[in-house]
Amino acid sequence: MSASSTGTAITLDYYIVDVFTGTALEGNSLAVVMNSVGLPTKRMQSIAREFNLSETTFVERRAVPLEQAEGVRVRIFTTKEELPFAGHPTLGTASILKLTAPEVMQDNIVTLALNVGPVPVRFEPAEGENAGVFGEMTQRDPEFGEVLDTAEVARLIGLTPEDMNSALTPQVVSTGTAFAIVALRSAESLARLRVNQDEAPAYLRSRGARWFYVLGPTGKHQPAWSARMQFYGGEDPATGSAAGCAISYLVENNAVPSSQRVHLRQGVEIGRPSNIFLSAKKESGKVTDVRVAGSTVLVAKGQLFLP
Repeated sequence: MSASSTGTAITLDYYIVDVFTGTALEGNSLAVVMNSVGLPTKRMQSIAREFNLSETTFVERRAVPLEQAEGVRVRIFTTKEELPFAGHPTLGTASILKLTAPEVMQDNIVTLALNVGPVPVRFEPAEGENAGVFGEMTQRDPEFGEVLDTAEVARLIGLTPEDMNSALTPQVVSTGTAFAIVALRSAESLARLRVNQDEAPAYLRSRGARWFYVLGPTGKHQPAWSARMQFYGGEDPATGSAAGCAISYLVENNAVPSSQRVHLRQGVEIGRPSNIFLSAKKESGKVTDVRVAGSTVLVAKGQLFLP
């Protein structure tokens, strides 16, 4: 997986994977660009726009002993900005490194050195004919931010106060990227979600969050929760960073038992169903050991030819 140059041109290998799914063309797509050492930030952003996916990652390989000690350096970009952390790019990039760079694995773990710090991804045997590569990342311990006004949040997401879960007040939570976690009364309410993209960004920024992550319970059946995340005028098929914030919030508020793995479904409304598996511990009143898991499948590989 080496970058090569001819004259002023550079060639970069890349992979396309679908994350939080065991089936190609479902879940959340990710482009992983290999051996991007020395590539300017501006060029990385341009490449992310070229792929036009939710996120694109850039793997900056270093000496293997350093990678084993500190993690493989990875940067994450949306089509508009660089992110300190994001969930499906972490899981998807780690799966590619498992495939292409087994020398960085230690005890079935690939650690990524992200802008937010090291994030380990542990791989487990996958189940089923189309299960893909199953990995579980451990996110940073959550930081609980501002508690939000329920009526104002309802207005900004196109719903009414009656749609909101009266036992769970919206709150900003971060495990590396801050989201406003919102719990609704039902999955039916979630189906009517319409985030006001004109007003919501400024409201969220002023409270230390990037986006709304909205949950709807599905009763006693699996999956236990459904979720949606609308941003940039569109919708994300799966948001692993927000899912870590969500399970932290649910465990903190005793809506999910400590250490219980729950199944969350996202992306159904846009034809990209994603399956995310979550757990977190609550010990001595503190939420810790935040885990977000799912499968990844390889869809394509190729090369970029850049001037």
